[in-house]
Amino acid sequence: MKALGMRLRELRAGAGLTGAVLAQRAGVGQPTVSKVETGRMVPSADVLDRLSRALDLDDAATCEVRDLLAAVEAAADSGPASGDDAPVGAVLDDAVLSARLVRSFQCVVLPAMLQSAEYARHVFASAPNSTPEAVGRAVAARMERQSVLYEPGRESVFVLTEGVLRTWPGTPALMLAQFDRLLAVESLSTVRLGVIPWRRPVPLLPRHGFTLCDQRAVVVEAFADERVTVDPAELAAYEATFGRFEQAAVFGDDVRELLLRLMEEFRGMRDTLTP
Repeated sequence: MKALGMRLRELRAGAGLTGAVLAQRAGVGQPTVSKVETGRMVPSADVLDRLSRALDLDDAATCEVRDLLAAVEAAADSGPASGDDAPVGAVLDDAVLSARLVRSFQCVVLPAMLQSAEYARHVFASAPNSTPEAVGRAVAARMERQSVLYEPGRESVFVLTEGVLRTWPGTPALMLAQFDRLLAVESLSTVRLGVIPWRRPVPLLPRHGFTLCDQRAVVVEAFADERVTVDPAELAAYEATFGRFEQAAVFGDDVRELLLRLMEEFRGMRDTLTP
């Protein structure tokens, strides 16, 4: 629920509107906007649609906030998750939630804390033996845990290969919403987002993604499961590996330029491809 509220607040700020002006345009009370943005109220589909129209959201952003609402509702309907049907990804989410410094390198899939709701749905659904109910709960939990990105005192560093941004599930519209999410997160003072462009060679061939949580654990991600290690020698090796990938990446304006260029490519595909 907090993830939905924070995303709406980001979109409102991006549109240059105050909460009072948005409420007036949407035909809802200003307290409603405040409660939704702070995660104290789940908006109805009608209220969300009103807010979306008042914010003049494009199709991609509209789909994104609807997916966030659907994830919240799915979690409420499904009840608490059991250990037996929790999809792959819960271990990583819990480890990230408890860390003050998160460093994640990914070469195929976007980092968990950067995924849009619909992207995360595809990630969880692709895991072996996943069920719709478990996927719905997992998506809602992941969206909720992404609120740590905004907390003062935390630092998150993400390094991706450009191939991650070109490996996409669903439709081009899904990726347009995802790129919009990346642009918003990249601007946070608590986040550094780096990409190794295709025009640069990688310092070593990546074999899998991994996430360092503080200096105490590393989560190694595989298709069927996740492995957490606290072995000092392994931790040191992964820290050194992350440092090499980080040095090869571009950050700041270069990343934003790359994301905007890829968005144009996906807009072109949206006009020529069907789901």
